[in-house]
Amino acid sequence: MGYEPEVILAGRRINDQMGRHIAQRVVKLMIRKKIAIPGARVLVQGFTFKENCSDIRNTRVADLVDELASYGLAVDITDPWAHADEMAEHYGLKPITPVPGSYDALILAVAHREFRDQDETHLKQLLKTPHVVFDVQSVLPRACVDARL
Repeated sequence: MGYEPEVILAGRRINDQMGRHIAQRVVKLMIRKKIAIPGARVLVQGFTFKENCSDIRNTRVADLVDELASYGLAVDITDPWAHADEMAEHYGLKPITPVPGSYDALILAVAHREFRDQDETHLKQLLKTPHVVFDVQSVLPRACVDARL
C-alpha cells in the first residue's frame, strides 16, 4: 500500500535509543558529583521485560548495560525474578547479589515489588558517597533519587 506508519516508527526509534539516553544521563550526573567514570561501579536493579515477571525476552535493559559498559563502568545486575541461566545463555550476563557499600551509582530499571519497597536507608547501604540514583520507573521516593526518566 505504500503507507509508512510514522508514529509507530518514531516510537520504535525512541525505544531503541533509551539505553543510550539513560546511560548518558547517569554518566553526566556522576561527572557533576565528581565520581571518576572509568572503573566506577553501577548496580542495575531489574533485568526482565516487565515488573514481577521472569520473562527476559525483548528486555531493553541489556541495551542499557551495554551502554554503561561502553563508558568503562563496571556494571552489576540484580534481579530476583530473572533466571541466571537464561541471562547467561541469551545475553552473556549473570545476576549478582549486591555488595553493600560498593556502588557509585544505582539504576532502578524494572519496578519489581522488591525494589519498589526499598527505603532510603536500604539504598544508602548499597552505595558509596557520593553516589547517583536514577529511577527509570519513577517509583522510589523523590528524596532518594537524583533523577528520573
